[in-house]
Amino acid sequence: MRPADDDDAIGAAFHAGDERALAEAFARWSSLVYSLALRSLGQPADAEDATQRVFVSAWQSRHTYDPERIRLPGWLVGIARHRIADVHEQRARQQRSDQAYATNTEQGNRDATEDVADRILIAGELEKLEPVPQAIMHLAFFDDLTHTQIAETLGLPLGTVKSHIRRSLARIRKTLEVNDGAY
Repeated sequence: MRPADDDDAIGAAFHAGDERALAEAFARWSSLVYSLALRSLGQPADAEDATQRVFVSAWQSRHTYDPERIRLPGWLVGIARHRIADVHEQRARQQRSDQAYATNTEQGNRDATEDVADRILIAGELEKLEPVPQAIMHLAFFDDLTHTQIAETLGLPLGTVKSHIRRSLARIRKTLEVNDGAY
């Protein structure tokens, strides 16, 4: 056992910026900090990293350490608790990020699959239309042209384009509703 006076002397020297006191503090209390970190984090690499961060943080903020209020090992344990909590929060953020990515990717794949299925179904129905309505619907659905753009492209009056689209949609809707009930 080391005498408490010796610990107090190390604490005072640490506060004063003596690098030998840092080395002695690490030699004496790094195993305590590591044990706390390992118990909480469960992984030796994370515990080692947390231990190193504790002593770096302690050294960088030694001016805030008051040897009259708390002994150095207690102060180091307080810093350790904060660093361990930081690791847990980082893990939680990473897990939330991974889950969000997986959910978005899964949703994107499902949307893309449904989109392809819808396009195949609509393409099949478009093939059943007369040539002019078929061309109009193709430009509307697959080329994403507006009614005005379709009219200009095909040299047709705007009203004719709208009428063809309305009649074609009604026909496709009726066919899809009949097929939907058949399954």
